[in-house]
Amino acid sequence: MSGTLNKVMLIGHLGDAVKMHYFDDKNCVGRFPLATNETYTNKQTNERVTNTEWHNIVVRNKAAEICEKYLNKGDKVYIEGRLKTRKWQDDKGNDRYSTEIQCTDFTFLSTKSDNPSSPANPVSPSPQAAAPKAIENDENTNDLPF
Repeated sequence: MSGTLNKVMLIGHLGDAVKMHYFDDKNCVGRFPLATNETYTNKQTNERVTNTEWHNIVVRNKAAEICEKYLNKGDKVYIEGRLKTRKWQDDKGNDRYSTEIQCTDFTFLSTKSDNPSSPANPVSPSPQAAAPKAIENDENTNDLPF
C-alpha cells in the first residue's frame, strides 16, 4: 500500500472559549482545547478511574467564526481533522513542538437543554458553509454524529 492517511476523529468537551486571531487579509484562525475522557475500573481496587486527554484544536476562516459564535466552554462537539506538528523556538532559543488537530469538519453535539446559548448544529468548515443548520431533536435519536 503506497498511500498514507492522517485522520483524527474526536468527541469531547471544550475546555475554554474559542480564541480568535485575525490576519490583515481577512483570514482568521480559531483555537480551543478539547477534552476527551477514558474511564475504566481498576481491577485491584475496584474503583472507577477517569483519565482526561487534552487536544489543541485549530479551525480556520468561516468555520472559526462559526465556532466562536456557537461554541462555549463545556459544550460537546465532534471534531474531524488531521494531526499537524509545529516547530517553534521559545524565548531562550530552544526548539519546542506543538501537536494540533487541524479541523476539517465538525458537528455541535450539545443540545439547547444542555446549554441554552449553544444549539446542536452540524457544520462543515467549507467556504460555502454560511451558517449552521439545526438538527431535529427526537427523544429516540442518538447524539452521535454518525
